[in-house]
Amino acid sequence: MSKKYDAIIIGTGQSGPSLAARLAQEGMNVAIIERKLFGGTCVNTGCIPTKTLVSSARVAHVARRGKEFGLIIDGSMTVDMKRVKQRKDEIVAKSNQGVETWLKDTENCTVYEGHGRFEDSHSLRVGEEILEAEKIFINVGGRAFIPPFPGIESVQYLTNSGMMDVDFLPEHLIIIGGSYIGLEFAQMYRRFGSQVTIVEKASRLIQREDEDISQAVQDILENEGIQIRLDADCIDAQKDEDRVRVNLDCDKGSREVTGSHLLLAVGRVPNTDDLGLDKAGIETNERGYIGVDDQLQTNVPGVWALGDCNGQGAFTHTSYNDYEIVAANLLDDDPRRLSDRILAYALYIDPPLGRVGMTEDQVRQSGRAALMATRPMTRVGRAVERGETQGLMKILVDAETQQILGAAVLGVGGDEVIHSVLDVMYAGAPYTVIQRAVHIHPTVTELIPTMLADLKPLQ
Repeated sequence: MSKKYDAIIIGTGQSGPSLAARLAQEGMNVAIIERKLFGGTCVNTGCIPTKTLVSSARVAHVARRGKEFGLIIDGSMTVDMKRVKQRKDEIVAKSNQGVETWLKDTENCTVYEGHGRFEDSHSLRVGEEILEAEKIFINVGGRAFIPPFPGIESVQYLTNSGMMDVDFLPEHLIIIGGSYIGLEFAQMYRRFGSQVTIVEKASRLIQREDEDISQAVQDILENEGIQIRLDADCIDAQKDEDRVRVNLDCDKGSREVTGSHLLLAVGRVPNTDDLGLDKAGIETNERGYIGVDDQLQTNVPGVWALGDCNGQGAFTHTSYNDYEIVAANLLDDDPRRLSDRILAYALYIDPPLGRVGMTEDQVRQSGRAALMATRPMTRVGRAVERGETQGLMKILVDAETQQILGAAVLGVGGDEVIHSVLDVMYAGAPYTVIQRAVHIHPTVTELIPTMLADLKPLQ
């Protein structure tokens, strides 16, 4: 006999728990299903643990630079990787347990621990139980993509999830993938003391960024001793006794690299392949992402998809915004839309990259008349004072409407500074609003008005 609920939520990532709590608060009888770790990717293998590790790596880096600032450290400095992992685990456990306790203590909310699969468009099987509801919300997240290149089945490799169990210092970490996940781990482990080589198939790192941003990121990493191999076609892996050898087809340098450990960081895939979506008639694209409309509804009435599995933004903040959109439409008579969201994200190397809106390349492709200004971090006093002058700032403006189209801040505090631009964009205000603002000195943000005063036509 099936159990009936007003709503069922599959997954406890960033949007699922908040939605469950809100629906339960409104008096609905809610079931939420989690097959493994409460909190999803962000809490367990993504944002929280990786940024905790980034922080440990930064402390090690700053300590090594102490002499530049007049700080003399007697004796040698070592990194205790077991303690690094322990600190990360303690922070993750607090968040993970917090989500689990929150859900299990929520009135009108029943937690099922197991794997949920659709039986039809409005019923799910969890173990031996069948759950039914008129409203079903899919929040199943994603996982690391394992590229099918030759030899991968013959070697041991790590993904972002496996890296969470590492409590030792790899002698030489080879990272396949030159985008956000790979670059963060590359700098992190180089700062811990590993030799690191990044292997990227494309001609430059982080392809979605403009060339000048991409090159500046490469310079930052290479300045710390990270080896970067671009244009790596026909990649394959081989076991070499107790090591791993990655064969390349590159225009420059050695045609192979041998290391102690291999990390695959070549993208993500949604966890939609084992949900029984076909039984429910829920449509996905060729990559497995669930199609949704402007209010996150799938093609099946009464079924929504939120978070990474809908392909509309693989970030914690976009997943939470998915919850906000769904709750606003269902409960608040507030017709919020996915299309109103402005793309914004950060790359957490050090210094970080904050990105919002369109890139220079996207603006050029749009064909619109635009203005652009850039400023190197060497001309930002706050960066000079901190001895961190790598990177640049860039901003693009529509020449007719005077509205900001996009911006990037690669430098000290870039992940925070970018929000001053983002807020103006959400307000629909002209760039002159922030240009005429009086910001605090000395800060990085104060140079955004200065940069805007130097806008020039995009040639």
